Amino acid sequence: MVITKSRLVLGATVVTLSTIVVTSLGIHSRGQALFKESPKELVDEVWQIVQRQYVDGTFNQVDWLAVRKEYLSKPYSSQQEAYKSIREMLKKIGDPYTRFMDPEEFKNMQVDTSGELTGIGITISQDEKTKRLVVISPIEDTPAFKAGILSKDVILKIDGKSTEGMDTNQAVSLIRGEAGSQVSLIIQRNGQQKQFDIKRSRIEIHPVKFSQKQTPAGNIGYIRLNQFSANAGKEMQNAINNLESKKVSGYILDLRGNPGGLLFSSVEIARMWLNKGIIVSTINRQGEQEREVANGKALTTKPLVVLVNKGSASASEILSGALQDNKRAVLVGTQTFGKGLVQSVRPLEDGSGLAVTIARYHTPSGKDINKHGIDPDVKVELTEAQLQELWLNERDKLATLADPQFAKAVEVLGKQTANSATSTDKN
Repeated sequence: MVITKSRLVLGATVVTLSTIVVTSLGIHSRGQALFKESPKELVDEVWQIVQRQYVDGTFNQVDWLAVRKEYLSKPYSSQQEAYKSIREMLKKIGDPYTRFMDPEEFKNMQVDTSGELTGIGITISQDEKTKRLVVISPIEDTPAFKAGILSKDVILKIDGKSTEGMDTNQAVSLIRGEAGSQVSLIIQRNGQQKQFDIKRSRIEIHPVKFSQKQTPAGNIGYIRLNQFSANAGKEMQNAINNLESKKVSGYILDLRGNPGGLLFSSVEIARMWLNKGIIVSTINRQGEQEREVANGKALTTKPLVVLVNKGSASASEILSGALQDNKRAVLVGTQTFGKGLVQSVRPLEDGSGLAVTIARYHTPSGKDINKHGIDPDVKVELTEAQLQELWLNERDKLATLADPQFAKAVEVLGKQTANSATSTDKN
């Protein structure tokens, strides 16, 4: 979702509706001058990047060389003509995660490293089968979240304009706007249509919230991780250290509604919980694997339960998959979103940008979770009424015993801590 130190990204197709600071990315005025002379060069630049990096060497059964010939034979007299052709060209691959962004879209693509955004606070994707625009997750405490937007909601209209045939970049352009202005969304949920009128705002996001809780399982640490931003690792470290100082007996890590983020952030956080084992394997189109592993520097070895749901995507799935496969944690909740792909995001010569799917990722046991997600160890479904109550109407009940998924997590954690204490006594 975000440009990382290595430009590897995870998360939704596009994007938290927000702004990004694109500094030190090698966009030069000389390149922009060259582009103005020949828009065709940009078309070819995009083609070449996809040719070199795309994860599938068959380009999803598309004759990519013929595509180059087709689009380079066209005359281009403006940037807009080049942009239109690039989008047409990329659509032929049929991968919504490989996408072009014009300079304005690129600047507004994602939350910057400070964690500040302007928008309504949703992460959206394009369903690969239906091509409809789908909400991955609303970001907690944002206008979209407070208005009642939920994961898996289908966006039918934006300010009265149908989203049929619309890609994610176009949707972002319509939804974003000045703080204080309003956008109207028509949402389809469970076969019914609902209208949401949402006021845009400037939002500061802190990815980690934590607290000490007295429960039937004892004194436990509760940590909620909202997204894998650049500062998530630092905030997670602080949370664990703080709770360790309070002698908690175990932890509940809440990843519900977390749409993902930076690849390095998911690995960094996994290492805080795992002393050994594989965290994730990424596989490129040559079939070569790169593995990220634990480094023996876990901050705690106390029992851990992880809460997940259908809004837990990409980097959330890497972390939960690593903890599950290494038997470090028990997963409670519902099946996760199912995005097992990694994108590289790079700037182009004129200030536009390109995201290309360059790898797939597998969990430590070798599972490819793309389009399926991760199955929890203990399944706890919530009804529509329960979702409405917990996440919208009575937020103070979230992560309390009135929250069925949290209550089950406490129950599971209690058994774990009891077993852990018994093992210690025997030793």
